[in-house]
Amino acid sequence: MNLEWYDDVLAKVAQPPAWQSAQEQVLVEPYAYLASIPGKEVRSALIAAFNRWMRVPDDDLDIVKKVVGMLHTASLLMDDVEDDSHLRRGMPVAHKIYGIPQTINSANYVYFLAYQELQRIHPQPGAKVQEMVTEELLNLHRGQGMDLFWRENLICPTEPEYIDMVNNKTGGLFRIAIKLMMAASPEQPPRDYVPLANLIGIIFQIRDDYVNLQSAEYTANKGFCEDLSEGKFSFPIVHAIRADQTNRQLLNILRERPSSPGPKNYAVSYMDKRTGSFAYTRAVLRRLMRQARDEVARLGGNRGVEEILRKLEVNEPAEAGESEGLEKKLEEVVKVKSVKEVNGTLPAPAATEAPVLSLTGASA
Repeated sequence: MNLEWYDDVLAKVAQPPAWQSAQEQVLVEPYAYLASIPGKEVRSALIAAFNRWMRVPDDDLDIVKKVVGMLHTASLLMDDVEDDSHLRRGMPVAHKIYGIPQTINSANYVYFLAYQELQRIHPQPGAKVQEMVTEELLNLHRGQGMDLFWRENLICPTEPEYIDMVNNKTGGLFRIAIKLMMAASPEQPPRDYVPLANLIGIIFQIRDDYVNLQSAEYTANKGFCEDLSEGKFSFPIVHAIRADQTNRQLLNILRERPSSPGPKNYAVSYMDKRTGSFAYTRAVLRRLMRQARDEVARLGGNRGVEEILRKLEVNEPAEAGESEGLEKKLEEVVKVKSVKEVNGTLPAPAATEAPVLSLTGASA
């Protein structure tokens, strides 16, 4: 570099910083990688279903979908780093490909891109959408913070404490979607859909905790009983620990964060046969489902929301020996997945060349 280049640096830096699309692609690549992998699209389905009530104009609804998708995908990038996860939607997590620093920066960058996108929405008079989104992102981080605190300090919360955490953490993004729609809806008189959204968020998370420990499909997408490997106090685990506080076996397993199937199978069997935690979780979900359906009816009925609730139902086990059959099925999934990883036959991720603002994100 010629030294003369620095003689007029003041004039150069007086201009707005230069930024090129190639640089943008570098920053958003971890985000774009995750957004390109199809998820369950629960939040997209929720937005479409609630819009049967609210009739948000198409342009504003597209913005809501985009903002929620960006915030959700960015939060998943951070979750996977904080949990040291290995799989997301059946593929390697972003930070195992791009590294932790670049993944964190990408997630934070997309949070601010979402705020930039939010400025395009047309809310009803008096609606303060940016303040609302800020408050709900604070709630999300409060919930995540307590979840991490319990895990790192091996503190088992009570069930009400767990529900409060979930209402902050999982409920935050559900509420952002519904509150943005309420702000842009021409519905008169306006109705409050937030309590129902909160309840669906709690149902969603408790169900997710359940299938993490009981579903072979979940094992294929996220890993075998990943909550045990992460030392996470999920809903069935909280119940099992508090059902018999004189027995510290499950706490000790969580502390060790096992990666091998043996301790995990033992923990699942303990929760099933000793404490009845899976049956208890199903019973709780049934009660929550009844309340959610009653609220849907009170609001006038909605086939879309009713269909979401139907898909979130957890079926009763077909027979008493479900754990033994499940263990064999899970072990087979783990075995097949390990062979594929060794042989390099896991499917390659989709291309990630799309610019960030064309991406709407995907559900976990």
